Amino acid sequence: QVQLVESGGGLVQAGGSLRLSCVASGRIWTMGWFRQAPGKERDFVAVISWSGGATDLADSVKGRFTTSRDNAKNTVYLQMNNLKPEDTAEYYCAARQSTILSRLLNDYDYWGRGTQVTVSS
Repeated sequence: QVQLVESGGGLVQAGGSLRLSCVASGRIWTMGWFRQAPGKERDFVAVISWSGGATDLADSVKGRFTTSRDNAKNTVYLQMNNLKPEDTAEYYCAARQSTILSRLLNDYDYWGRGTQVTVSS
């Protein structure tokens, strides 16, 4: 079993920045970030390969968000810049026991409990 713990969420004004962290209790492979706004489905945000050499980002966050990782610390990051009110959501990290990047929720084996991000206008 792998446990994932997100942190770094909070309240920020539009145009501001936040960095989310996700610490894993064990070895992790491909790591994804997803978000879910109230009353909406959980959506893909970003994914990063085990080496960190490959990433994929949702169109809605390209140019504003980046993802990175530090395998020595079993930690993945989501840097969010130029935040918008529509970015308000619960953000989740997820681990996939595969080297293949995926945007699909069902492809992920472990999930964190989430961290809330609220962007005020």
